[in-house]
Amino acid sequence: MLVLGIETSCDETSAAVIDDEKGLLSNVVLTQLKEHEKYGGVVPEIAARSHLHYIDNIIKQALEEAQISFKDLSCVAATGGPGLIGGVMIGVMSAKAISMAHKIPFLAVNHLEGHALMARLTNDVEFPYLLMLTSGGHCQILIVEGVDKYKQLGTTIDDAAGEAFDKTAKIMGLGYPGGPKIEQAAKDGDANRFKFPKPLCKEDNCNFSFSGLKTSVRLQVEKLTSEDHVLKSQDVNDIAASLQKTIADVMVIKLQKAIDIFKAKFPEGKDIVVSGGVAANQHIRDAIDILAKRNSMVFSAPPIKQCTDNGAMIAWAGMERFKLGLIDDLSFAPRPRWPLDS
Repeated sequence: MLVLGIETSCDETSAAVIDDEKGLLSNVVLTQLKEHEKYGGVVPEIAARSHLHYIDNIIKQALEEAQISFKDLSCVAATGGPGLIGGVMIGVMSAKAISMAHKIPFLAVNHLEGHALMARLTNDVEFPYLLMLTSGGHCQILIVEGVDKYKQLGTTIDDAAGEAFDKTAKIMGLGYPGGPKIEQAAKDGDANRFKFPKPLCKEDNCNFSFSGLKTSVRLQVEKLTSEDHVLKSQDVNDIAASLQKTIADVMVIKLQKAIDIFKAKFPEGKDIVVSGGVAANQHIRDAIDILAKRNSMVFSAPPIKQCTDNGAMIAWAGMERFKLGLIDDLSFAPRPRWPLDS
């Protein structure tokens, strides 16, 4: 079985081919970071134009690298949402055209399900498992009981962790994207110099709140610049390290609450999976790995390069859905919002 997956939900144009016997045959990813960098974030119209310009060549390259043609495909899957609607429409229409032209099934994949199931491609993870999905737009904890079977335990009530990284990096003049910039700066910083708040951590739930961190960092930067008139490089490194530690601490606290709920319902459950762009942060991965071991569980996450949006996760989710007969009609309409547990 060969599945073509197409991902165009934000600022990566990607296509991949997966074989159910040989695994991942190709995964072509074109990032738009340089196009959006000067704006400090993703500009939807620019992103959509870029997807439209490159999508055909990206799909062609994915097929060539996999050494197959359209006639070899069993089905085609594309991100149907959530995401920037212009980009989602381009991916969906491309997949529908391939479906119609080559008479193969079409599957609309929830972008979040792509992230949620990716660890089953790259790691030995069985249902049910506990998932923390964390990126620029999402931060939530879910129980994954199976394909299309999700129970949300907690979510962010304001900014996601990725947003907190992006916004604080901008405040400190580190540029975009904020996550990798802060992780790099944190390597030379003192994580215990600044004490940032940990919102909602004393509450008995699994929800997150990261918007206050942006304000705390801004106030600290204003204090330091009023004293010395300039933000020193060591100040930036220390703030970055302290912020990164705070976010990881919050995630660990909330995940412990989620583990207790998960274990009560599924005593045999052994896996904690972290996915999404923020899962590429090594400090966060290490902190959650320690938490997993403390609870006699196994930590899993996709390889760092596959944590960000990519066609492989859509192809894999498409394959999992196709095997269960979860095929979509060509009347499917792209969705800017699409809760995973809906």
